[in-house]
Amino acid sequence: MTMLFSRTKITLVLIGAILVSACSGTAQVKIVQQFPEVVSEPRDIKAAIVFDETFSTYVAQPAKDISIDIGTAQVDLLSNAFRGLFQQVQTVTSRDQISPDTELVIIPSVLQVQLSTPSDFYLNVYEVWIKYNLDMETAEGDPIDSWFMPAYGKSPNSMMTSKSDAIEQATIVALRDAGAKLLLDFFRIPSVYGWLDQQQKLEQ
Repeated sequence: MTMLFSRTKITLVLIGAILVSACSGTAQVKIVQQFPEVVSEPRDIKAAIVFDETFSTYVAQPAKDISIDIGTAQVDLLSNAFRGLFQQVQTVTSRDQISPDTELVIIPSVLQVQLSTPSDFYLNVYEVWIKYNLDMETAEGDPIDSWFMPAYGKSPNSMMTSKSDAIEQATIVALRDAGAKLLLDFFRIPSVYGWLDQQQKLEQ
């Protein structure tokens, strides 16, 4: 019985050491994932998406020793998602670059990025939350809505995975979640639905 207890204690100590090792140290993560084109039936809308410098170069710092560069990846992801929503999509870096025939202007921003590690909740996974905001306006600058869009992702069991790899995996899942929510929910937003209905009436 004593020997069994000792072996169990040693095993627990080893597991604890692995977890501590995985959670300690700094992590500088850059997401370079490229996302596939969306297969869908886009609406006949001319939209301009404003990816300003803050958004396209965004580096989150959810903890003192952790940074996650999601700027390039989120521009790629959202560009593909918006092309799945609208037939004509123009991506620009500032509002004054949009085409005169634009019907809808969308300006995404990151409100917050949160991270939980195995040491936070004693789970062998990393979890990432990305909180987006989409400001939607007419071409004339009249506000349509400001839509809060949270996204969530977690890594697989990270016991044998490096800290950086686990954070990267969780972040990629969160970005994919953002793209899926955008495609599924955008035209369900009441203010967007109302704007579309008004546009259709004007065209009749």
